[in-house]
Amino acid sequence: MGRGKVQLKRIENTTNRQITFSKRRNGLLKKACELSILCEVEVGLLIFSATGKLYQYSSHESVNMSNPGLTSPDSSLLSLFLPPSLDLHMSLPIHPSAYLSI
Repeated sequence: MGRGKVQLKRIENTTNRQITFSKRRNGLLKKACELSILCEVEVGLLIFSATGKLYQYSSHESVNMSNPGLTSPDSSLLSLFLPPSLDLHMSLPIHPSAYLSI
């Protein structure tokens, strides 16, 4: 018997929301690490909490994500980590649900 599908909507209870954020953040960091090992790729991951706290992961020492100007979740900061050929506005969907397979 498998798990039931999770309905994707905002968690109203702040305690439950924080617990879910922490668990999913740790899972995402673990997946990034596994991806870098299994596929021999460099992975950089930035996560901003609701309070603006930055969590980061880098699979390689040459990827320095310790930028003093990196203090808020601003889409213009993504240009520091993406190749110049990638146009953010054309490549990324507007709504996060576009990434989910339901």
